[in-house]
Amino acid sequence: MKKFVLFGILLAGLLLAGCPQPPDNGNNNGGGNVDKSQLIESGDNVEVEYKGTFESGEEFDSSARIGQPLAFTAGSGQMIKGFDEAVIGMRLNQEKTVTLSPDKAYGYSDPQLIVEINSDNIPDFDKLTVGMTVHSPEAGAGVVKEIKANSALIDFNSPLAGKTLVFWIKVVKIEKAA
Repeated sequence: MKKFVLFGILLAGLLLAGCPQPPDNGNNNGGGNVDKSQLIESGDNVEVEYKGTFESGEEFDSSARIGQPLAFTAGSGQMIKGFDEAVIGMRLNQEKTVTLSPDKAYGYSDPQLIVEINSDNIPDFDKLTVGMTVHSPEAGAGVVKEIKANSALIDFNSPLAGKTLVFWIKVVKIEKAA
């Protein structure tokens, strides 16, 4: 009886060892004989479809919203650090989902970017409302946090600062760097 059990275990092991690998559907970077020239490298021009959500699942951005894939040069700093890092090593039609901590996304809120600006320096100061987005040539977009008699407190941090973000990414075009 022991011989039959041992033979069955050996036979099962041989059968399993000879099983083919599952097909590579483009959803993993490991295994298989992947031609490295097909993988995204720093400097390659790429286009991706993407969806950005908060950890709660609430969507804050997507390529569907802009109506076309997002085009950028991988590794050039055009994208937030974690997104840039996520596409390196991907290949055409590959999809992945990555979770980015604030240090790999838009950073943490910087108290120095919350500034009080004198009303004399704000056009249409009397029309400001809390929550309104204002623009400064030096600091970019900011959100009015508080309005005082002769000044306004404006937050120039990204609205995504301090947030953990989840991105689904699909590579739809790769143009290798020369």
